[in-house]
Amino acid sequence: MRNLNYELKQMCDRNHDGSFATQADRLRILNLAANQLQELGYRQMHADSLKPKHVEALVEKWRADGISSATMKNRMSTLRWWAEKIGKQNIIERDNKAYGIEDRRYVTNESKATLVDRATLESIRDRYTEASLRLQQAFGLRREESIKINPKWADQADYLRLKDSWTKGGKYREVPITTQQQREALEHAKTVAQGRSLIPPEMRYRDQLQRFRSECDRVGIHGVHGLRHQYAQARYQQLTGWAAPAAGGPKANHLTAEQKAIDRQARLLLSRELGHEREQITAVYLGR
Repeated sequence: MRNLNYELKQMCDRNHDGSFATQADRLRILNLAANQLQELGYRQMHADSLKPKHVEALVEKWRADGISSATMKNRMSTLRWWAEKIGKQNIIERDNKAYGIEDRRYVTNESKATLVDRATLESIRDRYTEASLRLQQAFGLRREESIKINPKWADQADYLRLKDSWTKGGKYREVPITTQQQREALEHAKTVAQGRSLIPPEMRYRDQLQRFRSECDRVGIHGVHGLRHQYAQARYQQLTGWAAPAAGGPKANHLTAEQKAIDRQARLLLSRELGHEREQITAVYLGR
C-alpha cells in the first residue's frame, strides 16, 4: 500500500491544478482512500488500477461510518479527479445519487434511531456479530470500532476506552459505562472474544466485516448507524433530564436560559463520546 500512497502523491505533484490548500486536502483524501482500501483487503493496488468495485467499497464504508452527504460528495469529487488523471473517468458515475448519496439534508428533527430487539439478536448465528451489535447499541460505537475492539483491553470499570487504531480518524476516546445494559454487553463481548478482538483468530477484519454484513442482511437488519442515533438520544436524556428534539423533546427555542446551558454542555460531552470534534454534529443525532 506504500506504493499506492506514493503513486498518488506523485500524481498530485504532477497535476498541481489548484491552490495549496486544495492540493493538500486532495492528497489527504487520496491517502485516506488508499489506507481504507488496504483495510478492506485491496492490498496490491497501484494508482492506475482503480475500478468501480473500489469506489463502491469506499462508499459503502463511508456510509457505514456515518459520513455526512456533504463530506461524501467532497470525497467523490476527489475520486473523480483520480479517475480522470488515469484516463478512467467513466468508471465513476457522474451522479452521486447512483451511489445513494443524496443532496445535503438540514436538521429536520426527524429521528433516525433504531433498536435491535432481543429476539433478533438471539437469531444471529455468528456470536462475534451478535457481540458487536450489542456493543454498538450500548455504547454508540461505529461498526468498525465494534468489530476491531478488544473488549478486555477496553474495559476500565467505569469507562470504555477505544484505541486509536480502531476509531475513525485515529482518535483515542473514552465512553462512560453508566448503565447495566452497557455492563452486560461488555461482559458478553469479553466472553466471546476471550482476550482478543471481535475478529475470530482465523479471520481478517475484511472477512469478519463480510460475515457481519451477511448476518445482518439475513435477520433483516439493514444499516446499523441508527443504533448510534439511539445511543445518542438516550445519553442526551440521561445528561439533561429531557428527551432530545428528534425524540419528541423540546426544541432549542423552547428552552430556558438555564436549560440551554445544560443542553450545550450535554452536546459538547456527547460529541466527544461519539468521536466528533464539533458540537454542531450532534444535531444530526439529536435534532435542534
